[in-house]
Amino acid sequence: MNRPDVFVSLHALEGHQLRGCVGRIDPGQPLIEALRTASASVLKDPRFARNPVRLEELRSLSIEVSVLSPPRPAASPEDFEPTEEGIYLTVANRTGCFLPQVARETGWTREQLLDRLCLEKLGLAAASWRSPQARLDVFSVQVIGPEPF
Repeated sequence: MNRPDVFVSLHALEGHQLRGCVGRIDPGQPLIEALRTASASVLKDPRFARNPVRLEELRSLSIEVSVLSPPRPAASPEDFEPTEEGIYLTVANRTGCFLPQVARETGWTREQLLDRLCLEKLGLAAASWRSPQARLDVFSVQVIGPEPF
């Protein structure tokens, strides 16, 4: 399989708090290599630089691996099923994605997901996804886990 788009997520067993989520969207790397790279990188998720995952914490975490299907263009930015499809948004040469787990965990609507994606991942104004230049790709996800680390 040469479709290595993969994300590795770590959550606290108690309370399901996110401790790290790092992905690779790079179709030129074999899946096992992408998984190896993402697994090592998740321990250094920059969002948690002030409180990184510690070795002694691993036993209280679960690990989840998300293998992404090849992305396909959406007819419009709002043309996706939030809890079933991941989204990959491109606006003004900036990109970002949310896995479908984000919608399931937060309960956000399509508009809220797109707004937050623009703010949090693209560093743009919330409504930037409404721009005529915005392009949305969607993908399905095969989830393995979560399993205790």
